[in-house]
Amino acid sequence: MKFAVVLPWWGYVAAFGAALVLGWLAYARVPVKLTAGRRIGLSALRALTLILLILILLRPIVMVPPAAANNSLLPILVDVSRSMRLKDDDGPSRIERAQAMVKDLQSQLGKEYRLEILTFGDALAAVPDVDRLSATARRSDLSGAIADLAERHRHDRLAGVIVLSDGGDTAPQEAGEGRAIGAPVMTVGIGNASAPRDREILNLTAGEPLLPGASIDVSVSAASTGYGTEPVELRVTANGRPVEVRRLTPTAEGAPVHAVFTVSPEPDVPTVYTVQIPPAPGEIAPENNSRSVLVPPQTGRRRLLVVEGAPGFEHTFLKRALSDDPGLEIDAVVRKGQNDDGRDTFYVQAAPSRMAALSSGYPAKRSELFAYDGVIFGNIEADFFTREQLELTNDFIAERGGGLLVLGARSFDRQGLAGTALEQALPIDLTDRGSSVTLASSQTSAIEPNTPALTSHGVMHPATRLAVTPEENRQKWAALPALASVAHVGGSRPGAQILAVALTAGGTPQPLIAAQRYGQGRSVAFAGEASWRWRMLRPATDTSYETIWRQLARWVTAGAQGPVTIGAMSPAVPGITDRISVTVRDEDFKPVANAEVAIEMTAPNGEKRQMPAALSSPQDGRYGVAARFDQQGVYKIDVVATRGGTRIGAASRPVLVGGVDLEMTQPRLNEAVLRRLAAESNGRYVPADQVGQLPSLLRASRAEAGTPEMRDLWHNGWSLLAIVGLLAAEWVARRRVGLA
Repeated sequence: MKFAVVLPWWGYVAAFGAALVLGWLAYARVPVKLTAGRRIGLSALRALTLILLILILLRPIVMVPPAAANNSLLPILVDVSRSMRLKDDDGPSRIERAQAMVKDLQSQLGKEYRLEILTFGDALAAVPDVDRLSATARRSDLSGAIADLAERHRHDRLAGVIVLSDGGDTAPQEAGEGRAIGAPVMTVGIGNASAPRDREILNLTAGEPLLPGASIDVSVSAASTGYGTEPVELRVTANGRPVEVRRLTPTAEGAPVHAVFTVSPEPDVPTVYTVQIPPAPGEIAPENNSRSVLVPPQTGRRRLLVVEGAPGFEHTFLKRALSDDPGLEIDAVVRKGQNDDGRDTFYVQAAPSRMAALSSGYPAKRSELFAYDGVIFGNIEADFFTREQLELTNDFIAERGGGLLVLGARSFDRQGLAGTALEQALPIDLTDRGSSVTLASSQTSAIEPNTPALTSHGVMHPATRLAVTPEENRQKWAALPALASVAHVGGSRPGAQILAVALTAGGTPQPLIAAQRYGQGRSVAFAGEASWRWRMLRPATDTSYETIWRQLARWVTAGAQGPVTIGAMSPAVPGITDRISVTVRDEDFKPVANAEVAIEMTAPNGEKRQMPAALSSPQDGRYGVAARFDQQGVYKIDVVATRGGTRIGAASRPVLVGGVDLEMTQPRLNEAVLRRLAAESNGRYVPADQVGQLPSLLRASRAEAGTPEMRDLWHNGWSLLAIVGLLAAEWVARRRVGLA
């Protein structure tokens, strides 16, 4: 105990001494004769009353632990996701071990705390019977469970939280909400932290198809632990149809293996590629032996604007190759010469609705240019365009996601586009024309000058693929006829890639094809002249020329989005709720904040569901709605946006649900997540075999939880009763001795 009103030591002596003196003086002279005993008794009662009043004025206090530390409510969270049914080292399952721990904690802590047993997996839930716990949840939303617990007890103070889990957290965000609870979180790791006997598909990606029926790469990474260097068999299927089987031997125990499968997806329907490893004896989690990836169909047409500086063979062959592609819509502008007034005249081939915008050779308005997905500049000098048109083209690439393909010596002659708004958009640095280029093969034979050859990047790039294997691709490019000439351009910019070169007579490579991503879009530079030779000097059955230009055109326009776009989604497991995000823009590709957005979701079983989307971000023109994906398979999302009854645009997107079983990936105990959660809440992490430490850790955390609170000792009814009692006793004593 101490006083809230702090005085020096002599101040306390003076105060209490004055009370004693005043008590004696009160009965030193009275009108009746008092015996010594009665005088001392009456003086003592008066002095005690004064001393008690002084004590109250000095505010005696005591420091007590904070209310949070005194609260006895203790939630215990048990992970009931499917990974908890795994058995480590042929012992009991993880959920059985958690069950036994809960019973032990109930017997050890039940008298000291009010225990609340909860489970988490898909959601936080109360436990009616500990003996009936089962690990059936499709995911382990640990971070969501902590957030839900904080909301559940937002008006309560907790003594702490105990989490029994293997550390899996398949929620969109990592666990890290423990600080919001305001109580220490004690995490208990259940499982084996070392690598168990398991084979797993670690990663699966698919390339981007550029032409209907064209081949793409499906890249696979897998790992095998506990089986030494036994070969791993990879089986690939497309929409359930077997494609290829390959056996790979790890270089060491646990070392990952990698494989690239070249496949041809369906052009008109989504293709789901699945890679599977046959289960091995003693595997802890065969569920992670399979993984799938979705390749969307090649639907819709991409609109290209081709602007040529003069008529010629290059324009004729290029336009024919692109126009014969059913996935491309081509508008062409060719400068024919000048009229009597000295103004350029043009030959325009375009849809009637776009003819007027091209009458002067190139669009001048944002809406006119942004109606295209890509632009090709062919043998045309930079001063053909106005400064505003070049700035508009830069915005077209960076903001619209459009593509730019620049070709022909005249486009790079002298300064070219250097010093213009498009300088940074180009994948080559026109101010640095002496860079070295790495070839795909170090062996080059004596060949005709200006013969094309692929670089190490170009061998694998989808825009320059002519064959299935890298070696065949390199040979096909090397077999192409020599070009008439190659413009001397600069090296690649940071982040850009040189895909192909043309060799000089001495074998020195000069950049021929360069590509880069710029903002939301892409750009390609082609420095060769007379590429039509690749068509005319090859057999009629050789379609290399058409394939090259179509793939370049499709790759460069791949970043272009329509006025209505659907954002990426990743509902990994059935039963999850994900947000469908839709962006709506007008003809200038400015955000539209007053649109009506209708969404239709088609489930794998054909069931359709209509959902209106609500505006979520006016500045971006973004709309959204939460949707639940209950079935495994491919969903189809169709969106139509209108404004005032006028259609703005539509979009469609396939979504694969259940392509990977995240709950069973890396089935070992993830201590890092549990340690981080405990550290962020000032709690402790303990392994399962040290769970007996929890009672002492909880008591220690309660004693140290927060700053001690100050409590007044006088602020209660006993103080008033003591004063009244002393005054009443003195009054009775005074009456007995004859004092009124």
